[in-house]
Amino acid sequence: MKPLLVLTLLFSSLSQYTSYTFAQCKDISASASSAVIEKKALFEDAHGSKHYSEAKCPLNWLLVHAPNLSTSLYIKGAETFDALAQTEKDLKLQSVYIDSLMIIYDLRIKNCGEEANVTNRKALSFFKYYYNDDAKSKEILPLIDRAIALNQDKILDGLAEYYMHAVRISANHKLLDETQVLQNYNKITTIIDRKMKNAQSGGLPIARYQKLNEDNFAILSTLVKINCDFVKKNLADEFQKNPGNINLAKNIFNFMLKDKCTEDPLWLQAAEAVHAVERDFGLAKILGIKYLSNKEHDKATKMLDEALQLASNGSDKAEIVGLLAQQQQILNNHINARELYIRALGIDPSKKEFYARIGDMYMNSYDECARQKSKADDRLVFLIAYDMYEKAGDRPKMANAKSSFPSIEEIFEVNYKRGDKIKLATCWIQEETIIRTRN
Repeated sequence: MKPLLVLTLLFSSLSQYTSYTFAQCKDISASASSAVIEKKALFEDAHGSKHYSEAKCPLNWLLVHAPNLSTSLYIKGAETFDALAQTEKDLKLQSVYIDSLMIIYDLRIKNCGEEANVTNRKALSFFKYYYNDDAKSKEILPLIDRAIALNQDKILDGLAEYYMHAVRISANHKLLDETQVLQNYNKITTIIDRKMKNAQSGGLPIARYQKLNEDNFAILSTLVKINCDFVKKNLADEFQKNPGNINLAKNIFNFMLKDKCTEDPLWLQAAEAVHAVERDFGLAKILGIKYLSNKEHDKATKMLDEALQLASNGSDKAEIVGLLAQQQQILNNHINARELYIRALGIDPSKKEFYARIGDMYMNSYDECARQKSKADDRLVFLIAYDMYEKAGDRPKMANAKSSFPSIEEIFEVNYKRGDKIKLATCWIQEETIIRTRN
């Protein structure tokens, strides 16, 4: 059967109906005529052996003469035209196969129902074949929007991945303004967030959805000039009127974080609004750090404790314990800070920078620990600091500490020898070290 005739017959079959009837296809092979059974056998043999060119004729006959034969007819029919379209070198003939594939989806909906499921698949194929087609590409976004309307967060992950690409195509065709682009971004972000929650509740990985959100934001940034001025001009008033709008709060939070204007009170308000609804490790950590920088220590402690509860692995837990240690360090609670840094290292020994933090506290304790009786004794803090920097593998800080070691003359004055073990017992440090000299 000629390709153009194939398409004509398919269109004719579809145009017999003014609207979808949403029937249910049940396999009626047992009661089918001998002609239908023969064509079905020919089609399934050709399809099963991947001889798709041979499958066309019996498939087209069945679509015209036995459209309610079975759902399988349309599933295998779509596979047939998809395979033909992918391998065809003649662009005109390929176009016929692609159009036929789309009609197969429409016929399946008309004869077998399952509109939500089939629209999902049709939209995926439509994007695959038409995203570079100047005319057809304008139809991609409306079709994916139809799939979303029917499926909500049950849309295929592939459509969630393609959605912002479809938005960009429509924006490039001048079919969307900046406000509409942002509305579409909000729509797909909501869908992806729901998918992420569903995955989490089922114990499934969410990295793909996190990557999708990052990629979608990157596309949005090419379509709309996202900066703090944009946020204040377009989103701030609406957020003040409706602080419970979590999607809006998320946008403000992400946009302002991206533009590095987190000192603005609006960013903190948005972050707190999101956190009030969604307890998340990353957000709790960010808020804890923000409260630390604002010197709101009660809030910082509460938020970091919450982040510690939400941490899912040792690295994250150690990072939060390290932040709690940093807070104690800021408050000059040196003993508590050291204990927390050591605790963090016990959780994740790879975080050797915490040794350097302890070393910094020792270096900065010279005035506190010095008794002004012996330079050798007073300089023990630098020896102990060096020991911490050495554990951290921080050579510049090791060199700096070594430059403050006691001299040979200074240790001689108090009868110390290089290699002697000695404990600094005059202040909070209470650590043992080995006598060394700077020269």
